[in-house]
Amino acid sequence: MTAAAAKRHAAVRPDAVRLGAVVPPGPSTIDLHSHTLRSDGVLTPAELVRDAAAAGVRLLAITDHDTLAGVRELRASGATPPGIEIMPGIEINAVIHGRPELLESEVHVLGLGVDPDDEALEAALSAQRAARRIRFELMVERLRRLGFAIDGALATLPETDDEDALGRPRLARALIALGGALSVEDAFERWLSRGRPAYVPREGLGPVAAIDAIRKAGGLASLAHFSEAARLRRIVAELVDAGLGGLEVYYRSFDQPTVDSVARVARSLRLVATGGSDYHGDRESYAATHAGLWVPPEVEAPLRDAIALAHEARGVAA
Repeated sequence: MTAAAAKRHAAVRPDAVRLGAVVPPGPSTIDLHSHTLRSDGVLTPAELVRDAAAAGVRLLAITDHDTLAGVRELRASGATPPGIEIMPGIEINAVIHGRPELLESEVHVLGLGVDPDDEALEAALSAQRAARRIRFELMVERLRRLGFAIDGALATLPETDDEDALGRPRLARALIALGGALSVEDAFERWLSRGRPAYVPREGLGPVAAIDAIRKAGGLASLAHFSEAARLRRIVAELVDAGLGGLEVYYRSFDQPTVDSVARVARSLRLVATGGSDYHGDRESYAATHAGLWVPPEVEAPLRDAIALAHEARGVAA
């Protein structure tokens, strides 16, 4: 860890106490949940890795929604600085119908340690991205009808290709440029969330299919930012029966009581505890987010063991 990283970490502690957030005992060297502009983040993969390394992270999972393009981009460019390891990962927004207690009828499943060259996984992710593009265009049309000249604002954002996963944050950023929202969160609240004027329901993989695709690609499937784990334990247990192996216990915005309650669920269901920042970049720099992140070093060994077992099982199945 650099001296600058230690100084940034120390500076965040009074605010963290005041806001009731988890106060990290030191800079986290692990971040297993992050995004680049290949999905809904704002940094290029190289920029994200540079900033994470500068903050003291030595194990970073890039978990873009429905794409491994960022991981492949880093591998091809050789832009990973010394001292930091990139773990290939994904995040799948899995549609789960008939559960009104779930926000927007979906759960998010992280795939940690997946093989970025797995053809079956890539086929599933390609279908997910295609469904995203259809949904995106439907929401663009709704915004047009609402009076927003969204096409021009979208043209000012970074270009995308078929390997990029389009999402609502891109629309939110365009709305901000048009004066239709003050922030990404404001855009979601006013226009883009369930029940709002421009919302279109998601289509795509369900959680069982998402977990299966991750496991067959040699990864650990971990349920992301599920703060309701204790209250909705039965849903977590159902996903464990489908092959879920992890639960994101150490999430950047969880307060300590939430961390404790999610950790109890993970222990009771024998799930590997994972954790990360879920960094996107709209609110603040990676350094600022990292200063409030705490993923204990003890997370690493069980995670690696679980991924090794997943790779072994994949080899046997093959």
